[in-house]
Amino acid sequence: MKRIAIALLALPFLCAPAFAQSQGNLKVFISVDMEGITGVVNWEDVSRTGKDYDRFRRIMTDETNAAIEGAVAAGATEIVVRDSHGSARNILPDLLDPRARLIRDWSGGPKVMMEGVDESFDAVIFIGYHAKAGTPDALLEHTSSGDVTDFSINGISMPEAGYNSLIAGYYDVPVVFAAGDKALCEQVEGLLGDVETVAVKEGIGAAALTLHPEVSHERIRLGVQRALSNLDRFEPFKLDAPYTLVLKLKTEESVYRGSFFPGAERTGDWELRYSSDDFLDVMYAFGAMRR
Repeated sequence: MKRIAIALLALPFLCAPAFAQSQGNLKVFISVDMEGITGVVNWEDVSRTGKDYDRFRRIMTDETNAAIEGAVAAGATEIVVRDSHGSARNILPDLLDPRARLIRDWSGGPKVMMEGVDESFDAVIFIGYHAKAGTPDALLEHTSSGDVTDFSINGISMPEAGYNSLIAGYYDVPVVFAAGDKALCEQVEGLLGDVETVAVKEGIGAAALTLHPEVSHERIRLGVQRALSNLDRFEPFKLDAPYTLVLKLKTEESVYRGSFFPGAERTGDWELRYSSDDFLDVMYAFGAMRR
């Protein structure tokens, strides 16, 4: 009887959704931030001087590995991971799944968190992402630097996942999966429509209700596998040119300095505007104007 009971308990795993196997080469880009990682709830958790930083950078690496496992299970033949948080030197290289290659540190180019992506990729995945500045019940919500209060393109206010999706779309690559807190997942779904998401935690004011890391890993693995096994569902995220950036900053000093960037125009209290037909040009301007 015990053996029968054990077998019955295993049935839900046996009956998990079947995944179509990918055919041919499948190249996947994974951009990994840290604020949206399981258990992270305080800025100390993601800062090198924080006493628990090493613990959370390991969890960050583990969640990245879960995404890699899902990608490989779906047939991925090439995987590039971009460390996208802070110093861009957070993921532990020796603990990263060896089936992936890792991009560390900042190049100074306009792709920033998407450094390395190009038209050769089939899909983009976001791990550890967070909601935009000012989002209610979101964990460590912000947009780029702490000096940015809003980033919008053609009238659409966006989190980092939004403009990073536009960078992927620039190369005709769809974003197919995102993991972070519940608020991030809702924002990504609102922008992209059909996208797989996994909420690893939910904000309660500045507190968080969070999954166990092992549960997050399994959900990420299965979600990535499901997304990559059904690529026909997804479309690259694009907007029509020209791309008009409206950038709102926190201080007079920041706005004044940003207004000197060629083509930038001050359009309101602590607000700058910049427009171009090339989205990477807009991202370069954004990097210069917010410093």
